[in-house]
Amino acid sequence: MTQDTTDDAAHMAHALCLARRGLGNVWPNPAVGCVLVRDGRVVGRGWTQPGGRPHAERMALDAAGPLAAGATAYVTLEPCAHFGRTPPCAAGLVQSGVARVVTALTDPDHRVAGRGHAMLRAAGIQLTEGVLAAEAAELQAGFLSRILRGRPFVTLKLASSLDGRIAMASGESQWITGPAARAHVHALRAQHDAVMVGGATARADLPQLNVRGIRTPQQPVRIVVSRQALPPLAPQDADHGPLWRVEGTPADILADLGSRGITRVFCEGGGRLAASLLQAGLVDQMVGYTAGLAMGADARPFVGPTGWSQLAQVPRFDLIETKVIGGDLFHRWRAR
Repeated sequence: MTQDTTDDAAHMAHALCLARRGLGNVWPNPAVGCVLVRDGRVVGRGWTQPGGRPHAERMALDAAGPLAAGATAYVTLEPCAHFGRTPPCAAGLVQSGVARVVTALTDPDHRVAGRGHAMLRAAGIQLTEGVLAAEAAELQAGFLSRILRGRPFVTLKLASSLDGRIAMASGESQWITGPAARAHVHALRAQHDAVMVGGATARADLPQLNVRGIRTPQQPVRIVVSRQALPPLAPQDADHGPLWRVEGTPADILADLGSRGITRVFCEGGGRLAASLLQAGLVDQMVGYTAGLAMGADARPFVGPTGWSQLAQVPRFDLIETKVIGGDLFHRWRAR
C-alpha cells in the first residue's frame, strides 16, 4: 500500500488534541494521543486513560480492530517498549499489522529511549519521526521535566490588580478578578496533576484547591507547603484530591514530588512561596490574570520579598499568549 505523507501534520495535530484530554489525569504516565488512518480515513483513535492506562495506542487499536492492518498510526510520543502492567505498545502496533508509524517525540524514559522505534523498524514498519515535535514537547513539558530534570513542570498563577496587588492590607481578596477568569483558573487546574499553596494561604483562606464547574476524571493532588500542622481543610472525597503537607526547600519539595510521579504543578501562592520559587529558578511558566483596578501600596503584593538588589538577578520570562477573559486580561509567560 502506498503511504501518503501529505496529511501527516494534520493527523498528528489531531493526535495532539486527543493527548491534551489526559493532562492532569494520567500521571506518572505521559498524556499521549494516537490516531489510526487507513486509505485517508480515521479508523481508530485513543488517548491515555485516567490513571495512565490503557495507553493511547491500545485504545486506538481496539477501536480500529482489523482495520488497523495496513494503516498509519500517528502517535504523539514514541510507543513504549517495556513490559509494565501491560505489554509494550510498540509490540501491539507490530502485531496489529500497521504499515507505518509517525511519531512526534522520542521518549526520554530510559526504559524506552529509542527502543520502541527500533522495535518498529525491526518489524519492517515504515517510521517517520519528529512530526510536530515542538508542539508535542510543549504538551509533554511536565513529563519531560520529570524524566529529564527529576521534578515537575511548575506553573505560577498570579491574579492581581493593575498595580500587582492580590489582597487588601486586611487580607480581603474576594474577588479581584471576575467570574470568567475564575472559571478559566479551574480549567487550568484540571490540566495539572497538583495544586500547591503555602501554609499561610491555607490557614488564612481555607482553600478547597479542587476543580469546580468542570467535569474531570480525577481531582488534582492538594499540596500545602508548611512546617506547621494544617487547619481543617476539605477531606479527600470525590470532589477533592489527596491532601499532602510538605516541607523543606522548594528544590527538595519538587524533587520529592517528581519521585512520586507528579509531572505538572499549579502553584497559586501566596507571596512568600511565589518569591521562594522565583528565587530558586524553579518557575517554568507564569500565568497572570490582571483586573482593572489599582489597590495601592498598602495592599499586599503578589510576590513577597526576594532579597534581589539588582535587576540582573531577576529572572526573565517571554510572553507566549495574551487574551481578554471576561473583564480581565490573561497573559502566559515562559521562563527564558
